[in-house]
Amino acid sequence: MSQVELMAAFASGARFEALGSDTRQQLKIRIVDALGCGLGALHGEPIRMIREYINELGSTGSCTLIGGGSTDVDRAVLYNSALIRYLDFNDSYLARGESCHPSDNLGAILAAGEYIGATGRDLMTALAVAYQVQCRLCDVAPVRARGFDHTVQGAYGVAAGVSRILKLDPSQTANAIAISGTAFNALRVTRTGKLSHWKGLAYPNLAACCTRATLLARHGITGPLEVIEGEKGLMDAITGCFQVSWSGEDLGCVGRTTVKKYNAEIHSQTAIEAVLTLLRRYQFSSTDIKRVDVEIFDVAYNIIGGGEEGDKTTVSTKEQADHSLPYVLAVAILDGQVMPEQYEQERIRRADVQALLGKVSVQPGKLFSDRFPNEMPCRVKITLKDGRVLEQETKDYEGFFTRPMSWEMAIQKFNEIATPYASAAQRTAVADAVANLEQVSVRELMERLGAVGPDSDASHVVLAHKES
Repeated sequence: MSQVELMAAFASGARFEALGSDTRQQLKIRIVDALGCGLGALHGEPIRMIREYINELGSTGSCTLIGGGSTDVDRAVLYNSALIRYLDFNDSYLARGESCHPSDNLGAILAAGEYIGATGRDLMTALAVAYQVQCRLCDVAPVRARGFDHTVQGAYGVAAGVSRILKLDPSQTANAIAISGTAFNALRVTRTGKLSHWKGLAYPNLAACCTRATLLARHGITGPLEVIEGEKGLMDAITGCFQVSWSGEDLGCVGRTTVKKYNAEIHSQTAIEAVLTLLRRYQFSSTDIKRVDVEIFDVAYNIIGGGEEGDKTTVSTKEQADHSLPYVLAVAILDGQVMPEQYEQERIRRADVQALLGKVSVQPGKLFSDRFPNEMPCRVKITLKDGRVLEQETKDYEGFFTRPMSWEMAIQKFNEIATPYASAAQRTAVADAVANLEQVSVRELMERLGAVGPDSDASHVVLAHKES
């Protein structure tokens, strides 16, 4: 059997009963966290653009759009996945050479599940499959150093998860994964240099395309089953040789993922924690600061600190800001938090944050780098104009996989993000559905998500009209 056929056997053979109680709870936390991120993004500029695109095509269909309306399966995947991803506040998985956001798979699995009439149990099982496939490939087959995006591994995760919720047989599943793995190998330039809207839309686009590929496989379309180990396949072209024993895999990778506490790129979380700890302890003002020195692990330095992936001191858009360690630390000091409002255009352009981010210096530290990804260590030193030096070293935070976020904390985050766009009753309805997924269908959950939007008592949401 090919690697894809072995992966497909794992995916199609996954059973809800194999999910332990802790894994089920962790899945629910990731789902409510991702849906909170989605509700909090209803105002987003690219979200509005995607909604206009869907409206322009005049499509109505069997799948619900978060915030109201309906459309065809793949467009629902695009829109709802873009909502989940836009704030860059959903969960992450950290491997030595790769990171990803496995809850990016949720939008596709929800749409396919609604389309097929799946249960909440089916949803949790399929999502666990997607997490396992994507995260394990990040472990053994990183692509970032070769110039490719983490959506490469995501193609296998989406196809595996969607195949599972559609209840495809092993052959159909293998072909769905083979098509997706062959067709969607995106470039890392998505997340380097001057960042664009595509940073937040690359995975939603992938998810929509892989869902379509999976539906084609359901009708018998075949793909190259040797996509991983074959000539000019994934190993040959990008990753080099690797092996996963899929027959021995469980469904527990979700427990190794990390939920964000702050609305910023995942590798910034401990540095933000350190800065806010110092701010609470010493009560200094931004005007007291002479300089801020950050020593951090190399992955953070290269992605958000000004290393391999470009300068991070020129910040003028939301996409640039949430991937700039100097910006997020400066705005944390100034505002005492890093939440969606810290990325409003007026906030980004204000002189205070632009001046302060220029005082932030970031350098990699080998000892810190050696401890990643089991920790995210950093040391922050803030030198004040009066000569005092304030110092804080941090290795994790509440939400990191070593200190898992509780359901109560996840609901607190959900409410904080979603409150401007959903009434208390609507938020409770969504959260209760997630809490009781064993007894709730995917359609029931999507009905509650579709009820949120401009017709709620949070009527200031900027969103296109519902589809008729």
